Amino acid sequence: MALPLARGSLLVVYDAEDVPEPGQLREAAARFARAPAGVAALQGRLLIDNPEDSWAARCFTLEYAGLFGVLNPALARWRLPMPLGGTSTHIRTQVLRDLHGWDAWNVTEDADLGIRLALAGYEVGDLPSGTVEEAPVLWRAWLRQRVRWIKGFMQTSLTHGRRPIATLRRLGPLRGLCALALVPGTALSALLYPAYLVLAVRDFLLSPAPPAPTFWANLPTGLAITLFGAGLAVLTLPAALGCARRGWRDLAWFVPALPVYFCMVSAAAWLALIELVRAPNRWNKTEHGLARSSRSGTLRIRPARATSDRALRDGGCRRRSDAARAL
Repeated sequence: MALPLARGSLLVVYDAEDVPEPGQLREAAARFARAPAGVAALQGRLLIDNPEDSWAARCFTLEYAGLFGVLNPALARWRLPMPLGGTSTHIRTQVLRDLHGWDAWNVTEDADLGIRLALAGYEVGDLPSGTVEEAPVLWRAWLRQRVRWIKGFMQTSLTHGRRPIATLRRLGPLRGLCALALVPGTALSALLYPAYLVLAVRDFLLSPAPPAPTFWANLPTGLAITLFGAGLAVLTLPAALGCARRGWRDLAWFVPALPVYFCMVSAAAWLALIELVRAPNRWNKTEHGLARSSRSGTLRIRPARATSDRALRDGGCRRRSDAARAL
């Protein structure tokens, strides 16, 4: 609704609770001025600021460290498609208008816009400026948010997969494979992750070694072990590297917990698939303002105490109501 009212040549989207790094707008404008016209958007780096609040918040922090600190900068450097992050996203206003804005029927309109930019021949650059964000503290809030995200990835996959050959031709071989891996690949891997994990553990524990091992007899097992190890590396190494770049040594100890965390992601993926059929346009709102810690000191802290989920939700609603009355 705000796009028709935008007057500037550049536009940025922030979540209301986020805290961008000072000078981010000037840095984005300077980078746009130096960049070619084909760079239509810049994605800032999102930093989770309350990892001490819960185990899930720590894993969420690691996930973001790998995504925004390692993967997205690499995608930008290699000029590959990038699903946008939804906040701290800087865009050329005219390009956004040419693409008719965001898809109002997609619950991850940011990821969809990233793919549409790629289909239109544009690139997304990396903006090495941080934006502090709050991870969901409660399991229920985390689950609702993740269900919406994965459902949106499924919607984006269906939208741009109606004519897959034409889509791949427009993107080209490498960019097309990248888009497949990042959007439908993310949703599909989350759905299948537990099955592959169970099969791998079963085969590792129950499959007997051949009585007379040879190279060819062991080749299938060796390939399976290699693929399993590579999959775990893809899950954990970006997070570990992101932690190292930020100097978060205390969080690096939680990297081995990510395979368990992704079982939770898989549960969200199956719920997302059900919701895609039953309520495709439902927007699961994420409750914010519940952080009990803030590494940078920029988040509003809620005093740590034993509080029920309902009280936390009601408290967040009251705080927003008080703010509205104050305005």
